Amino acid sequence: MGLEGIYVGIDVAKAKVDVAVRPTGQRWVVSYDETGVGELVSQMEGLGPTLVLLEATGGLELPLVAALAIAGLPVVVANPRQVRDFAKATGALVKTDALDAAVLAHFADAVRPKVRPLRDAETQVLNSLVARRHQVMTMLVSEKNRLGTAISAVRPRIEAHIAWLEQELNDLDQGLRQTLRRSPVWREKDDLLRTVPGVGEQLSLTLLACLPELGTLDRRQIAALVGVAPFNRDSGTMRGKRTVWGGRARVRSVLYMGAMVASQHNPVIRDLYQRLLAAGKPKKVALVACMRKLLTILNAMIKHHSPWRDLTANLGNSS
Repeated sequence: MGLEGIYVGIDVAKAKVDVAVRPTGQRWVVSYDETGVGELVSQMEGLGPTLVLLEATGGLELPLVAALAIAGLPVVVANPRQVRDFAKATGALVKTDALDAAVLAHFADAVRPKVRPLRDAETQVLNSLVARRHQVMTMLVSEKNRLGTAISAVRPRIEAHIAWLEQELNDLDQGLRQTLRRSPVWREKDDLLRTVPGVGEQLSLTLLACLPELGTLDRRQIAALVGVAPFNRDSGTMRGKRTVWGGRARVRSVLYMGAMVASQHNPVIRDLYQRLLAAGKPKKVALVACMRKLLTILNAMIKHHSPWRDLTANLGNSS
């Protein structure tokens, strides 16, 4: 067993945590509160696992992930889509919390994903603020759409809610700026990122909050992590279209907007975009390529602590 390793899957719910262990087959449940988390951390320390795997559940998993990582345990948060695809491939179609934990343990044992750096406390605060800003923006767009078709009896209520949401958005933006500027490391990274034409405040904030691996991976790894790397869809003699999928949707959506701006105002990205269009590529395909190029540039800048002007000569002519 020592040579095989011990792989733990943890399924997190609001009130409880289901745990499964491979290859021993152990399973148990603890309450998801301060006492339960402390108990689970102690159990993991005694077990000495090779890998502890949870899946992302909208932030619900973060307190447990932080506690496990602080204890020095090898914890990974997996993409739920990858876990679901793995479950289907292995025939695990029945879904309960206990079985989900077992699937996570099996995924950890079979796939053995790499342990990523823990987001420190300030990064988790920044990530939470960015997530909340996205939620408020979504509500604001919905309320403005409703206002266009609302009858007079409810219009004042919608208008009042819109005013409150706009104030909340302003407060969140102020909080994001203050949180960012309090950290010398973030301040340096933010200053570097925003030297690039097309990178504004929201793209920089989102990258710092939601992509702590930026600058620590190579260009292929970071593209795959975000979900802008093309994957083959070939079988036998059939050659399917290359597609991008998975990854971090929040980062990808903001990066898309940044690439749109960069395709107009950033000389390197603009040249790439126009070259692809001239070659007959659809606009969406060209923009995804621009997203990947922009991400590659930003990753290199953070890795080498180099501002935009020092990288353009090396990166400008590569695809």
